Amino acid sequence: MSRNIKNIRKLVLVSILLAIVVVSLGAYTRLTHAGLGCPDWPGCYGFHDVPHTSEEILKAQAAFPDRTVEPEKAWNEMIHRYFAGTLGLLILVITFLSIKNREVGTPVFLPILILGVVIFQAALGMWTVTMKLMPIVVMGHLLGGLTTLSLLFLLYLRLKRFHVREGNTSLRKFAKFGFIGIVILTGQIALGGWTSSNYAALVCTELPICQAGWEQELTFENSFDLIPPERDTYEFGHLNHASRLTIHVMHRFGAIVTAIYLLWLVFSVMRRASSQFFQQASLGLITVLFCQIGLGVSNVWFSLPLGVAVAHNVVAACLMLTLILLTYGLQRKI
Repeated sequence: MSRNIKNIRKLVLVSILLAIVVVSLGAYTRLTHAGLGCPDWPGCYGFHDVPHTSEEILKAQAAFPDRTVEPEKAWNEMIHRYFAGTLGLLILVITFLSIKNREVGTPVFLPILILGVVIFQAALGMWTVTMKLMPIVVMGHLLGGLTTLSLLFLLYLRLKRFHVREGNTSLRKFAKFGFIGIVILTGQIALGGWTSSNYAALVCTELPICQAGWEQELTFENSFDLIPPERDTYEFGHLNHASRLTIHVMHRFGAIVTAIYLLWLVFSVMRRASSQFFQQASLGLITVLFCQIGLGVSNVWFSLPLGVAVAHNVVAACLMLTLILLTYGLQRKI
């Protein structure tokens, strides 16, 4: 492998770590209700950073009389933007270097795709503010961050160019089941994003599904409307209790389906695989899955503590990366 490819791979690894930080900060911003901590974009109350002097705060309040300046929330939002902007610049460099070194075998389409996703992700970040936390935009922003991270990880695997030596020739057929698992897990993460963006995380306070009588409250009339009624702001939610309960319950059912499918996939691979790679990847997937289940239960049991809720988002991303690794190995098996 050429030195240029190795250098690009190092940059991609740094980008992956930075993307995990951005996902964490995004979750922290959302969970501290700081999504509108800065009511404009890309600055904050018309400034490059958070207004902090008395004069700046007066100017900010005059420019945005409907939004009281809350420096703590504003800093949460701006720090997230700073890290996201740094990630975008790093991905731009990776794309440039990949195109420049295409003759030595660096992937070109994938870096360009990642750059396109990041540009659209920036637009979603802007719309999150300008559309006042509209749930579909907030959920899309979450999925955009996950997509960016997943594609960066896939690029890292492509640059590493590894194959897995495995004696069982029938194992390759499980690659398609890995792809199905990625689709199911993406749907479950989307449900989690929909639950969070509609402020439905604390509607069900009991396990395993919800408190008594939840069946009578289920309603799908407005619970999953992608385009909600126009409002001045969607902060703190706009749906009634029954709709939020329905969203939360569907997220829990999704968690059960996802867990059962991934456990079936992992044990099917472990039973047939002889290579150390598949054994370790499967064990890693099980470990992350049970960690995620534990965090989900803790969110309910302890009424959504901030640290646990942020970890629930980050571990969901790690679960996706582990599943991508397993699926990629199944696809590249020799």
